Amino acid sequence: MKQAIAGVAPPDLGEVTIMTVWPSLAARAEGRFFGRLYGNRSGIRLAGIDLTLGKILALISIPLILPLYFLMILPCFIFVPKLGPIPRIYVSNPWARRYRLTNRRVIVERASGEEVAAVSLDAFDAIDVQILAGQEWYPAGELIFRKGTVETFRISGVPRPETFRQTCLKAQRAHASVKLVVERQPAAV
Repeated sequence: MKQAIAGVAPPDLGEVTIMTVWPSLAARAEGRFFGRLYGNRSGIRLAGIDLTLGKILALISIPLILPLYFLMILPCFIFVPKLGPIPRIYVSNPWARRYRLTNRRVIVERASGEEVAAVSLDAFDAIDVQILAGQEWYPAGELIFRKGTVETFRISGVPRPETFRQTCLKAQRAHASVKLVVERQPAAV
């Protein structure tokens, strides 16, 4: 799609995706727990290499964290392998989510595309970034959408949260500008 201004689409096109972000392991309490462990910097320097307790724990815990990682990215589970005429059984994975910014709202979706929650670009005027304990290792954080002092929406474990925050704010400003121009247009006769 060619656009004169990136992320700004005419209202007649409907909802257009601007950016999609998949949450990191820091979105879940288990991931934040491991992030706190991995962030431990106590250790020694051996032959110019820092051997920290956090790095050793990260290496040891690979078999524990890998299933959690796959739970967050697999769109569905297959319970029955292909056996002749018997069809496979697919079950949607409720833990796999993504955050999608459109020209009208911010949406939390399951990997299957089913909408879980959303906030309109009109429903907030500021976005705060909060980094919980264990999220700094990934690097990730919480995005808190506010209208005045009231929290209207929150998304968790956003990788590189400042980048997504800036994109959301730019989309919100573009949405408000386009809405203002459309409202000022004289009625077509």
